[in-house]
Amino acid sequence: MATAGQWIEGARLRTLPISISSVIAGVASAVAIGRFSPLPAVLALVVALALVIGVNFSNDYSDGIRGSDGPDRVGPLRLVGSGAARPGQVRAAAFGCFGVAGLAGLALVVLTGHWWLLAVGVACVLAAWFYTGGSHPYGYAGLGEIFVFVFFGLVAVCGTTYVVAGRVVAATWVTGVVFGLLACAVLVANNLRDIDGDRVSGKRTLATRLGDAGTRVFYVALVVLALAGVVAVAALTGWWSLLGLAMTVFLVGPVRAMATGATGMVLVKALKDTGFAELAGSVGLLAGALLG
Repeated sequence: MATAGQWIEGARLRTLPISISSVIAGVASAVAIGRFSPLPAVLALVVALALVIGVNFSNDYSDGIRGSDGPDRVGPLRLVGSGAARPGQVRAAAFGCFGVAGLAGLALVVLTGHWWLLAVGVACVLAAWFYTGGSHPYGYAGLGEIFVFVFFGLVAVCGTTYVVAGRVVAATWVTGVVFGLLACAVLVANNLRDIDGDRVSGKRTLATRLGDAGTRVFYVALVVLALAGVVAVAALTGWWSLLGLAMTVFLVGPVRAMATGATGMVLVKALKDTGFAELAGSVGLLAGALLG
């Protein structure tokens, strides 16, 4: 039970806030449009949560069998790398989560009648698996940020708005960009923490390519652009959307950590706080949409 709890804590730090935030932000955009359907919103949340937990299991499995999660890794427990679970068990858990996402997605398709969404769902699952899985994982080629921006930002936010409201508007796309940037910031903080181990194992993340200093600058740039994006959303929808800037409270610490050259567990906290910033921003946008 202890190891399971530690793994869940790690997953919570890494990506659970991202998936929840993207769906909330998508719902906020739908409310701003003037339409809201609760059942599609719930199903979209199930899809997002199942996919993101599946991604965590998939990454744990693939990184573990490749030796990327060595004993000197800083941060939460990894099941395969630590020997807490057999690789086959973790891989089966990943596929099980993808199956749940697929069933919830199929229910969404039947409910909305938009059968082309099946192709989007397949793309999401393939992108989740081949991030670190397969013979040529794109996460090992420095392309992980692109996946995160597209799928945890644009697809998650705009997809949620579409199934809930039946359409998307300019503000929806900008919101997707904001949360894609923040999701990238979470990944950047994670990869900065792991930069030394990734270099040794041959995992060529964007952080290993940019180097320590370049990665820190990149993180700050992502945060600044995301904050500017919230202002742009407010300009398109109404100034109550500036409540999305509540995320700033959680971003002060991570930006300071990047600026001061913090390492180790300080970066783990920066990763955690970035996720909470994204959650606070999505709740702020939803509150702004309701008030507006």
